[in-house]
Amino acid sequence: MDLAELGAFLKSRRDRIRPADVGLPTGPRRRVPGLRRDEVAQLAGASVEYYIELERGAGSQPSEQMLAALARALRLTRDERDHLYHLAGRPIPVQGGPASHVHPGMLDLLERLDGTPAQVITDIHVTLVQNRLARALLGDQTRHEGLSRSFVHRWFLDPKGRISYPEQDHEHQSRSFTADLRAAVARRGGKDPQTARLVADLLERSPEFAALWEERDVAVRRDDRKRIIHPALGTVEVNCLNLFSEDGRQRLLWFTPAVGTGAVEQLELLAVLGNQDLLPSS
Repeated sequence: MDLAELGAFLKSRRDRIRPADVGLPTGPRRRVPGLRRDEVAQLAGASVEYYIELERGAGSQPSEQMLAALARALRLTRDERDHLYHLAGRPIPVQGGPASHVHPGMLDLLERLDGTPAQVITDIHVTLVQNRLARALLGDQTRHEGLSRSFVHRWFLDPKGRISYPEQDHEHQSRSFTADLRAAVARRGGKDPQTARLVADLLERSPEFAALWEERDVAVRRDDRKRIIHPALGTVEVNCLNLFSEDGRQRLLWFTPAVGTGAVEQLELLAVLGNQDLLPSS
């Protein structure tokens, strides 16, 4: 662990990024060529004081979650992300895990989708990053720990996982999640520990999942039409679309209004409401 070099590296990456590159206003007066420290802290979800300490090479060893957030905030390449982890004395995250590297291009596209809910998820439905409208529509999906980071895990084992979906749609969603997970397991190979733990826990604790898994249906979830129950807007009917990474382990997921419904007006109102903690963190 080399905190002094870590701080210097963070500063060097911060200096090269323009505010417009990460969706921030430029403003008429800026004393630094790149991002300010408070802007990096905001993007990474850290306190300004904590980030200042990091750049000074002081404080405690940053967590893997914080390093992942900093890598995304600073639009690091995979090699730069790995270097950041080495300096912090942390193991490089497994690709496809909850701290996976998100390609800067995918993050840039996410930032540009500021008029529609969008998020980047893994192939086992772990949410890596959300834009403001996705948090407003779905709640904060990034705060979970352990196996519960996967929405598939929460869907089958946590009653709150289904609260935003009409009961009539549950069977379809269960089948779709199970078939998509089987595709992910095969894509990763039989020795992937993350999917092995997830499937084993679901088989042991969810009779519904075990029955569906036994049917051996497989289908990558490329698009879908969903009805999402929002506490302020009612039922919002949307098209759910996906853009996949090259290896299939990540997807940019965004929601567009379903034609012939009131979803256009509902999503416009969502932008006004913002995330007002109306939603349970399912």
